[in-house]
Amino acid sequence: MHPGVPMVTVLALMALMMPLFSGAVDIRQLRQLAARHNVTCVLVFGDSSVDPGNNNRLPTTMKGNFPPYGKDFFDRHPTGRFSNGRLATDFIAEALGYTKIIPAFLDPNLKPADLLHGVSFASAASGYDDLTANLSQVLPVSKQIEYLKHYKLHLSRLNYFLEPTRPKQFTVEQYQNFLASRMFQDIKEMNRLGATRVVVVGVPPLGCMPLVKTLADQNTCVESYNQAAWSFNAKIKEKLAILRKTLGLKDAYVDCYAVIQNAINAPQKFGLVETSKGCCGSGTIEYGDTCKGLTTCADPSKYAFWDAVHPTEKMYRILAGEAIESLNETLID
Repeated sequence: MHPGVPMVTVLALMALMMPLFSGAVDIRQLRQLAARHNVTCVLVFGDSSVDPGNNNRLPTTMKGNFPPYGKDFFDRHPTGRFSNGRLATDFIAEALGYTKIIPAFLDPNLKPADLLHGVSFASAASGYDDLTANLSQVLPVSKQIEYLKHYKLHLSRLNYFLEPTRPKQFTVEQYQNFLASRMFQDIKEMNRLGATRVVVVGVPPLGCMPLVKTLADQNTCVESYNQAAWSFNAKIKEKLAILRKTLGLKDAYVDCYAVIQNAINAPQKFGLVETSKGCCGSGTIEYGDTCKGLTTCADPSKYAFWDAVHPTEKMYRILAGEAIESLNETLID
């Protein structure tokens, strides 16, 4: 741990777009372990799956601050979260006993006390590749880490398939290596700034997103996209092993791919009914601005996807349960 730097848990690093915590997880024990190791807050970096509203303050069209987003949030008010309710990171922070919701770092209503429990620097449409974010006028992970420096100052006083340029420069494998290397450098920089425990969330089965299936004119998951996601996750785990050995960093890997794939293959196990399309509009192509003002399904808790890209609150809660198991087993010991 670096002198004079509070220990933090950097909770989520999402490379791409991505009820009921497991009974095997003792939440009280988890909180005791966190307190014993002086893990006092949660800092979140990533994309739309963990952005609680930072993009509301950016000149981008990638926003989720309008109905039907937020339909099942506490006050039924859209916050900028790309879901019908809370995100997985909100549930994790609540399980740790910090707060019911992780606020956006750019929220103008952010209070000094909020900083003590953690914030999210995440930005929808972001990624490890700065070009992806720059084209959408959002915050790349490198910029999010820059905001971490501002965060520390405050405390001291108190996407490859959708972006046209990269395919011309890289093959899929080359781009995976590029992104994995960027993640590697980003985590090293976080460690230099004081992060000693890191949770990295893998890429979901991209080929199972309703939008991807629609664009490919398939009713089943698109295997080429899933294979790309699976192989990239393998590279992430390889990089984490190196970081663990060279920096002595404690890390946990959340297998987002397996969780969502399992939910799609055996929905009844998770209390789900519909996993092939989203809840918003037709559920096959609408997300973000194209979901604005559209009707939604009667019961989002039966759906895996809220729009054609993003999970529902129910699915995020399931993912949070997996993340908490990883925290309990490998991170806080």
